[in-house]
Amino acid sequence: MLKRRLISVVVGVGALVGGTSLAYADEAYIPLISKGFQHQFWQAVKSGAEQSAKANNVKITFEGPETEAMVDKQIDMLSAALAKKPQALGIAALDSKAAIPLLKRAQSSKIPVIAFDSGVDSDIPLTTCATDNIAAAALAADKMASMIGDSGEVGVIVHDQTSRTGIDRRDGFVNQIKSKHPNVKIVSVQYGGGDHLKSAEIAKAMMQANPNLKGIFGANEGSAEGAAIGVRESGKKLVLIGFDSGKEQKENIMSGLMAGAITQNPVGIGKCTVDSAVKALKGEKLPKKIDTGFYWYDKTNMNDPKIAAVLYD
Repeated sequence: MLKRRLISVVVGVGALVGGTSLAYADEAYIPLISKGFQHQFWQAVKSGAEQSAKANNVKITFEGPETEAMVDKQIDMLSAALAKKPQALGIAALDSKAAIPLLKRAQSSKIPVIAFDSGVDSDIPLTTCATDNIAAAALAADKMASMIGDSGEVGVIVHDQTSRTGIDRRDGFVNQIKSKHPNVKIVSVQYGGGDHLKSAEIAKAMMQANPNLKGIFGANEGSAEGAAIGVRESGKKLVLIGFDSGKEQKENIMSGLMAGAITQNPVGIGKCTVDSAVKALKGEKLPKKIDTGFYWYDKTNMNDPKIAAVLYD
């Protein structure tokens, strides 16, 4: 049994259901359910969450399914976490709609929900700690257009079409190309589940079907790594732009195989999630969204202290 100090708090506007709630401030249990566990991105988020948990004297767990295609398994993890009657909950939803019934259960039990990385199509989360993925992907589109002479065919490999990150990065890139770069044509948008091997096969098929392809945008770590594998194995020269960081992407950028990528601030996302949960338990009002930032990086600025601080292996 956790040692807990019970405090009665008046919850601010947009916080828990009801006017007054009971919250646990010390050594609260806050499970975090991520979209996956296989990418270094999630390990960096976990590191940030653990730093905040230690600083705030709360207990967290951090788990996610083996791959980012396992929506049902994530829902099972969410259900199991709620069964433990946590004081608050963090969720990075694989499917922005599928998690809502369980989040409604959390809301009815007055368990504050904090979304991170990928929000849900609901106002249940008190806040969402995430990158502005639409703006970040638009920047990737501008970089792509510039590097291919603002003309030609490009393809897009996205991790999924159910999570907010997948939807927003796809739409951010596609809409920016359509509105700002009319001579650039997106010939294909494919989904690889964030799996680098599947994404590699998609990239090779994309290049074969479109022999004039000039570039590929990979919308997350696995998508970008897979695109790089596909291009390397094909022997072709394309402009590759990725998203996130990780050892493989950094090596591909330094070697010139990949032009550059958008990095998020995963440690900051983890810290923001736990910090926000603690604030909710204290009755503090939270903004509906917290932008944790993003940067473009390539071989020219990877050693810049500001950029290096948000890259990870």
